[in-house]
Amino acid sequence: MLKVGIIGAAGYAGAELMRIVLRHPEFDLHVATSNSDAGTPVAHLYPAFQGATDLAFSRHDDPAVYECDLVFMATPHTVAMKSAPSFLEHGITVIDLSADYRLRNKDVFEAWYKVEHTSPELLERACFGQPETHPEEMARAAAEYAAGKAVLVACAGCYPTATSLAAAPGVPFSQGVIVVDAISGVTGAGRTANGRTHFCSANENFEAYGVGSHRHTPEIEQILGIEGRLVFTPHLAPASRGLLSTVTLQLTEEARGMDLGDFRRRYEEAYAASPFVTVLPEGQQPKTSSVVGTNRAHVGVALNPTTNCLIATCAIDNIVKGAAGQAVQCANLVLGLAPDTALTLVANPS
Repeated sequence: MLKVGIIGAAGYAGAELMRIVLRHPEFDLHVATSNSDAGTPVAHLYPAFQGATDLAFSRHDDPAVYECDLVFMATPHTVAMKSAPSFLEHGITVIDLSADYRLRNKDVFEAWYKVEHTSPELLERACFGQPETHPEEMARAAAEYAAGKAVLVACAGCYPTATSLAAAPGVPFSQGVIVVDAISGVTGAGRTANGRTHFCSANENFEAYGVGSHRHTPEIEQILGIEGRLVFTPHLAPASRGLLSTVTLQLTEEARGMDLGDFRRRYEEAYAASPFVTVLPEGQQPKTSSVVGTNRAHVGVALNPTTNCLIATCAIDNIVKGAAGQAVQCANLVLGLAPDTALTLVANPS
């Protein structure tokens, strides 16, 4: 059993991590931190954990963290860049759910996040944690871990995950601007409410935000290799969980002769090795209700022959495949475990 710590365990992604880690056959949840909830039993803040754990939240600087073999960082950006170097120096593998190490270019990070990166020397070392689109990064991380090194994994964000899974197999056949319209449940904004996510604002309301300026833009461009081609517009939905990303790709003239069956085969081949990504049958489109509570991603593809466009859509749970579940999937791969260990749940079919 590996001793596991969760830094930022009181947030939505952190709580989901606890739920997964507690049922993981190889993990022992050793410490769960939250500066604002330190001293509070986990089961008091989240009664769902009654009978599952008697841990209480401790502060981020709890010395018990350094007794761990692996830590998950479910914290806002800037926290991991300050803490990860010390964890790695102590031989502790870090799975980071924040944006701190996702972008390879320090200047790009600082331009979009408006803060100085305090450990840029780790940007090249970090392995990008989106297993379906970057399996070579996971293989590199696993090889380093097997060689006895502490590993740093920078997990992809929720919007970039759904968008890249929808778009990646189609990008080689595309040209020009790629348009992404994505919609997420309110948990994607974090546990602390603001003017947009307060119940009275979010209920019965759909709203675009971060139009032309959302921080996930450069990450999506980096994943797909489409720098300068992305128009990304996120939306907030009056739902707790779930994320749906719809990608419109203008096809090349060479791709005009391909039919929907050709594209579906490309998608099926791309995700044949993934236990989590399902390419839906022709004529069927993804629904968030089919994946909420799971690490699964459903992808649907359609053609608009009049405009010569491919429309690809992906549904995920923003807190699971978009955060905690993907982090555990990455950890499994680093450790040489089956990728679906502790992640085999099927969504509620109702």
